[in-house]
Amino acid sequence: MSGSIFGKNFSIATWGESHGKGLGVVVDGCPAGVPLTIEDIQKDLDRRKPGQSPFSSPRKENDQVDILSGVFEGYTTGTPISLVLYNTNQRPYDYTEISKIYRPGHSDYTYNQKYGFRDYRGGGRSSGRETAARVAAGAIAKKILAEFGIQITTYTLSIGDVEINRNNFDREEISRNFLAMPDKEAAARAETLLHQRKEAEDSAGGIVECIVEGMPAGVGEPVFEKLDAALAKAIFSIGAIKGFEIGSGFNAPKNPGSVNNDNYRYDEEGNLVKLTNHAGGIVGGISDGFPIIFRAAFKPTPSIHASQKTVDKEGNNVEIQIDGRHDPIIVPRGVIVVEAMTAITLVDYLFQRVLSRIDLIKKAYK
Repeated sequence: MSGSIFGKNFSIATWGESHGKGLGVVVDGCPAGVPLTIEDIQKDLDRRKPGQSPFSSPRKENDQVDILSGVFEGYTTGTPISLVLYNTNQRPYDYTEISKIYRPGHSDYTYNQKYGFRDYRGGGRSSGRETAARVAAGAIAKKILAEFGIQITTYTLSIGDVEINRNNFDREEISRNFLAMPDKEAAARAETLLHQRKEAEDSAGGIVECIVEGMPAGVGEPVFEKLDAALAKAIFSIGAIKGFEIGSGFNAPKNPGSVNNDNYRYDEEGNLVKLTNHAGGIVGGISDGFPIIFRAAFKPTPSIHASQKTVDKEGNNVEIQIDGRHDPIIVPRGVIVVEAMTAITLVDYLFQRVLSRIDLIKKAYK
């Protein structure tokens, strides 16, 4: 299987299956001298792990990470960093009955058409559990970004038709509720919605918003390697994502150019400012030094207990009710996954930035 490696200057290669012995990631391109401990990685994994709320899978995995290489005495060595998370609560027998049935909303059919074979234990590589390895790698990327003063804030913007009121935005509230929403009132309404969906044996989707602050201007490549295109690719690589927009996104066509254009001014200190940020911090595929803002749409969890129509490998029309341990909503646990893929992409492109000008290369060797 190709396609398990992401990035060029700072790259990750994930491996493992949902109900195999474990999963992990190899991070290549991390410079030496970055302070890194297991705790740095574990705190992000704890934001993603299941079984922490009424709205996540009851599967109990501690997701304890182990660093196998690339770190010595609390600092990265500049060599590949290998991380492993062992699965301790596999229940592959939960999936025996669906081994020959194509679940609606899952990649069962497409995997079978591509490979002629599939790991039906929770979807194997297509399982959302694969994202734990990305989160582990993302924690390393965030440590590098911290060296540049770059901060990423990611949260749930909406669940179903319940959206936060930006006037109630409270950054601290993101970590206080199960749904990672920065609006306490919206979180309460969303919980009511999710309880209704659970009672109906159904699920919900939602939108995650990400804000990157402190990103310097000049990062990104023109034409085929635009920074916004790279972020879109990174976010779309997350299995449940069905939409991506940056800045004004799909609202941009509703405005005339005179409104959509971000006007520039110099302030009293001579600093460049923008009066608006419809571009979302990226113009011409290159960062402009202002906050990068984008949104990612998660589909409803496809594994639901309600009866669904499908087919099996023998060509029969059948109906299916999916048992097992599944999230009624993916979004809250997906917040840290979006954050991780964003961090990995930004580090990759920050490193590429050094190669774009001879004066920057000279600085690196002085």
